[in-house]
Amino acid sequence: MKDYQIIQKIYESANSLVYRAIFKSDNQPVILKILKENYPTPSELTRYKQEYEITHSLNTNGVIKAYDLQRYENSLVMFLEDFGGESLKLLMRERQFNLKDFLSIAIKITESLGAVHAANIIHKDINPSNIVYNPETEQLKIIDFGISTRLSRENQTVGNIELLEGTLAYIAPEQTGRMNRGIDYRSDFYSLGATFYELLTNKLPFAITDPIELVHCHIAQQPVPPHEVVKTLTSTSQPIPKAVSDIVMKLLAKTPEERYQSAWGIKADLETCRDRLQSLGQIDEFYLATQDLCDRFVISEKLYGREEEITQLLNTFEQVSQGSTEIILVSGYSGIGKSALVNEVHKPILRQRGYFISGKFDQLQRDIPYAAIALAFQDLIRQLLTESEAALQIWKWELLAALNPNAQVIIDIIPEVEQIIGKQQPVEQLGAIEAQNRFNLFFQRFVTVFAQKEHPLVIFLDDLQWADLASLKLIELLITDADSQYLLIIGAYRDNEVDATHPLIQTLEQIEKEGGRVNNISLQPLEIKYINQLIADTLNCSTKKSKPLAELVNNKTQGNPFF
Repeated sequence: MKDYQIIQKIYESANSLVYRAIFKSDNQPVILKILKENYPTPSELTRYKQEYEITHSLNTNGVIKAYDLQRYENSLVMFLEDFGGESLKLLMRERQFNLKDFLSIAIKITESLGAVHAANIIHKDINPSNIVYNPETEQLKIIDFGISTRLSRENQTVGNIELLEGTLAYIAPEQTGRMNRGIDYRSDFYSLGATFYELLTNKLPFAITDPIELVHCHIAQQPVPPHEVVKTLTSTSQPIPKAVSDIVMKLLAKTPEERYQSAWGIKADLETCRDRLQSLGQIDEFYLATQDLCDRFVISEKLYGREEEITQLLNTFEQVSQGSTEIILVSGYSGIGKSALVNEVHKPILRQRGYFISGKFDQLQRDIPYAAIALAFQDLIRQLLTESEAALQIWKWELLAALNPNAQVIIDIIPEVEQIIGKQQPVEQLGAIEAQNRFNLFFQRFVTVFAQKEHPLVIFLDDLQWADLASLKLIELLITDADSQYLLIIGAYRDNEVDATHPLIQTLEQIEKEGGRVNNISLQPLEIKYINQLIADTLNCSTKKSKPLAELVNNKTQGNPFF
């Protein structure tokens, strides 16, 4: 680093420091981005190298240039171009952009993002801190490809909200892992919409600090349209034309299908606004997205023809959040869409601050008792371990209160529990039946800690046709326990592999005999009208035009969504 003179620190994030510097030999300005940790983990180093490679490969004017990546002590430093710009986040603190400025900047951001997408990269963290602008030269560049991906699609798993990738105030609903949708390039359009919203109004779409509430807003609440926000501000604020406001709201649509489908479609509408403002001095409303053609093949991810089943599932969860314990079984052939249906329950769970955990039975692990149930609870403990120290102390106290003096029987099945409650005394040796009864009793107590009014618990167990007998017995006990509340067990199984003598069916009969309610959803092949709708939505054409293809697809797949 002796070749460089550092001028100022310009940014500090959780993992990196960014400095403005000058290359001593030729006075060339440069930006240095250094990993904060003195001893970064291998995964941090890998991610940093990936960020450099992605940035370096994007040879376009709208993206910051990455010159080099070098070792620095035990860490890495990235050398980036300095074109004299500041992040929009900083510029917004110093000034309010007028409508003309906004449209000019918005068009540039959209062009830059279009070039990123054309290189098959999803940025995943578009926000005003990651857009750098020089008001003098009017140059604009996108920075920070730290969490970008070269995949055309990604699936986000459900984990702790605190650990989500991206900046929470700008994150697309599907990036939260709670939307039953994959992440693709249209996720960047939502973040772009949130960025435009802030540039226009100086406010965020959702000005909420609680992470769970904020994620719930992204998934389920509509922000106040920008043109209405500005009406409520001071009289000096410039009114926002409804056409501009509508573009922002289209970008902020909850599902990717309702947003713009290409950067060029967004740019065309913004240019229409700019041209009308220049020539007429005002922007009247016009039809949006007339030039918005998707340049890639994206199959619609909406669920078709499952409205009744979704309603039944959500109603059952509603009863659970009122205090009941329920089991609901989803049956159907492999590929019929059982998991896709179950994932619809994420939104109401988030609203109730509940926990969703899942495990899958394996044909080859039938000799391991409780394998899928243990897997599900390991997932839950991992979610808890990312909570604050204060929250962990409460969990520790509640678990010990419920499990003393036999907490070790739970640790034997779910070793991660020890990370919360610490080492435990060995348990007394008992005969086989007594030991089984003790385990059942303490497992029920363990589940009760998590299934509470403040946070209902949903356990999804897939491939129940391969469940071991011990797991089936435990499910029966949990559902028929008179004291059990706020618990929903969702089971999925292939009904073509299960007959009347199968242990699963006998378990369900036993639950009903003991007064437990068993809710059933049987998924049938998709009807032709829904297949036709799926194809029409995917190909952006009329259902009349897509009908012959729908009939062919139906004949070949027999209405199985996976096929």
